[in-house]
Amino acid sequence: MNEKIIKLIEKKYRDIFGSGNTRLFHSPGRVNIIGEHIDYNGGQVLPAALSLGTYAAAALRTDNIIRIASLNMKEKKTFSPAALEYKKEDGWANYLKGVMLYLKNRGCPLPGMNILIYGDLPHSSGLSSSASVELLTGIIVSRLSDFNIDNRDLALLAHEVENKYIGVNCGIMDQYVIALGKKNQLLLIDCGNIRHKYIPFSAGKYAFIIINSNKKRGLADSAYNERRSTCEKAVRKFQTMYPTVKFLCELTPSQIEAGYDILTDEERRRAEHVVFECQRVKESVKLLKYNDFYMFGKKLNESHDSLRDNYEVSCSELDTIVDESRKIKGVLGVRMTGAGFGGCVVALIEKCFAEEFSRKVGETYSKKTGLKADFYNTEISDGAREISDQEVSGAE
Repeated sequence: MNEKIIKLIEKKYRDIFGSGNTRLFHSPGRVNIIGEHIDYNGGQVLPAALSLGTYAAAALRTDNIIRIASLNMKEKKTFSPAALEYKKEDGWANYLKGVMLYLKNRGCPLPGMNILIYGDLPHSSGLSSSASVELLTGIIVSRLSDFNIDNRDLALLAHEVENKYIGVNCGIMDQYVIALGKKNQLLLIDCGNIRHKYIPFSAGKYAFIIINSNKKRGLADSAYNERRSTCEKAVRKFQTMYPTVKFLCELTPSQIEAGYDILTDEERRRAEHVVFECQRVKESVKLLKYNDFYMFGKKLNESHDSLRDNYEVSCSELDTIVDESRKIKGVLGVRMTGAGFGGCVVALIEKCFAEEFSRKVGETYSKKTGLKADFYNTEISDGAREISDQEVSGAE
């Protein structure tokens, strides 16, 4: 919990909305440690919730008006519970409105309320700032309304909002780990069956560092849709050989190889990434069970190489960070994370080399690309929740 942000939003809430019986909330961002572009292919993914995230101060109003404000966007919006339809001009506010509408349709009372949000997640970096806001809204509205819904159901609802209300055809991973994350635990999510299992991460002398390339992800949406479409075409072809198959991740490497003749070269490379990435996730879980971080780091490296060569969703900026990171002492593994074409890289590193790592990689990256990378020594955090009075008083 960031004490400075708590104090900031409490003060800004009073400045914007006046005094009130405010309650505090936090929703994390997420980083996918391994298992990239396989959530929508029915695979298992291994993300974690981050200490970076989105905070809110919120309180009920005496009238039937909803007022929201974002310190990041420097904007305010006002609407009624009866006017929650999607409006392009509402931008960021649609993520809150969509969750409110879907909760309302579930029978959740929707009283007037004030909500002020502020996040320390870098925007458009691939750390799921939008899903963080969705789950934050779900927690706020359900708690203020005394509506009984658990975090798993909130994750499924927020995923539906993203797909149908916002119109982004994403997988379940982002909302799920943001809702159900736990401190010092990775979350193994079976995206085909929507089940999960916690994997302890006893890091010891190791840590994950997230590097934001600050390369805008201009091609990410169209490329995501293209990759997903190609995978769906490959599945349909494999169904002529294996009629019960629904997802690429149900296939084994030998089955993929047996189907080379029916696939285009592009379909083969996409399918190879998906199937072997599924294998890497399973192997990573076993390695973490025995704290074999050295071999786990190798799996991270293999994942990036496949995303670069077979799935073709990396870019020169991400590759520069990865290549330079692998030259630094103490780095066990490094890979791009998220949709690709910009965004972030995640590195597994010995903590004692973190300062040298950030300095050397940052300097070289700036010289080669003209961009400034940001480095985050973040922690693995709990999922979306209301911040208790004890937490606030303990931080003061």
